[in-house]
Amino acid sequence: MQDEKAKEAGGGEPPKDALGDPARRRRDMPTNLWMQCEGCSRVVYRPKVEAKLHVCPECNFHFEITSWQRIEMLLDPGSFEEHFTGLSPMDPLGFRAVRAYTDRLADAQGRTGLADACVAGTGRIEDVPVIFGVSDSRFLRGSMGSVVGEKICRATELARDRSLPFVFVSGSGGGARMDEGILSLMQMAKTSAALADLDRHGGLFISILTNPTMGGAMASFAALGDVILAEPKALIGFAGPNVIRETIKSDIPDGFQTSEFLLEHGFIDRIVNREDLRATVAYFLRMLAGRL
Repeated sequence: MQDEKAKEAGGGEPPKDALGDPARRRRDMPTNLWMQCEGCSRVVYRPKVEAKLHVCPECNFHFEITSWQRIEMLLDPGSFEEHFTGLSPMDPLGFRAVRAYTDRLADAQGRTGLADACVAGTGRIEDVPVIFGVSDSRFLRGSMGSVVGEKICRATELARDRSLPFVFVSGSGGGARMDEGILSLMQMAKTSAALADLDRHGGLFISILTNPTMGGAMASFAALGDVILAEPKALIGFAGPNVIRETIKSDIPDGFQTSEFLLEHGFIDRIVNREDLRATVAYFLRMLAGRL
């Protein structure tokens, strides 16, 4: 009917593709080729972002990626072997806020395929054997509960026992996990003590901070690296900027709690673009291997 009306109006034949279907081209056009950057708000070509390891080609904003993408990006292909897979979180406090903790855990486990927010094991970086761990921000913002703290401690002890470097990538934007109360907070002291023991045995710990790394994670293990690296423009700190501003009733410096600000003030050692991170970690591993 519409085609006939178009002819009557003098519009001629409606546009058709090679197969004679005027709507086919639109139906076959992929709908997910473009995305909006969280950093600069520009619309960018998704395949180009993915080719740059999920980094915006316009403003260098580093998007959050999964734990397994981190492993694929940093470790030699096929070298990673996961350890401590039998650990799963419990709900010792029967905690309930807007939703029950057990429901939030089940939802996160279903979405991510992870038992908890940390993946740890052994692998190689440019053929240098390491103990490697990473927290996944998809799982309750990568927050540190009892299982995350236990995995970090076990990985630290494995690094000590095998005289291997320990490399951990932190994306713990949730800090300590409030759902586990004091049991979560005590992981700060527990992981710090384990890393102190690794240091006493001459071990090497390389801490990699990503956006965001906050709260109890940053107040404990994430800040204790012999070498601390960070991705560009990452939010790093204890409390968020708004909380600090309200607490001290004063303005805070521009860029406060970004990796660039922390580098300028000596809190981290180097800011590294994601595409250069593997080579940079390998450089420090080779340079500092004599410590072990």
